[in-house]
Amino acid sequence: METVATAKISTPSDREIVITRVFDAPRAIVFDAWTRAEHVTHWWDPSGVRLAACEIDLRPNGHFRFVNGGPGGAGHSFAGIYREIEPPGRLVFTTRVPPSAPESVGTLVFDEHDGRTTLTMTIVCQSKSDRDALLAMRVDEGTARTLDNLDKYLGASRATTHGARRA
Repeated sequence: METVATAKISTPSDREIVITRVFDAPRAIVFDAWTRAEHVTHWWDPSGVRLAACEIDLRPNGHFRFVNGGPGGAGHSFAGIYREIEPPGRLVFTTRVPPSAPESVGTLVFDEHDGRTTLTMTIVCQSKSDRDALLAMRVDEGTARTLDNLDKYLGASRATTHGARRA
């Protein structure tokens, strides 16, 4: 198992990539930050730049599309279809990375213990070569950076909320 930043990354089978990260926030808040465009737009891009576009239709068979800003606004797109939605504990979707690649299935499980959330992301590819192609693209490192961004965003949101309560 490899650790990038504070994410744990493993490949338990020839077709899977598993990325785990703990957040200091209840799972309902982490799930909300993952599924609402007004939140996702702030943290999704691994470089930390605000997304150029963020569309979320959070329902079974609903589509999502995130477009990174990229240099000169010419970013790349990450899109898929939601298959299962069980707030605030589970989210299953399909995607193609890159868009011409075979479809993979992502499953996010949000487990809470003592107000902290462990997010386990499992990406199941159609074949070992598809999984290896994602790893060659460094999807593991990019996702770890994205999860770091989410952690910072959640921390900033907590600070803003706590500051508003003190005022």
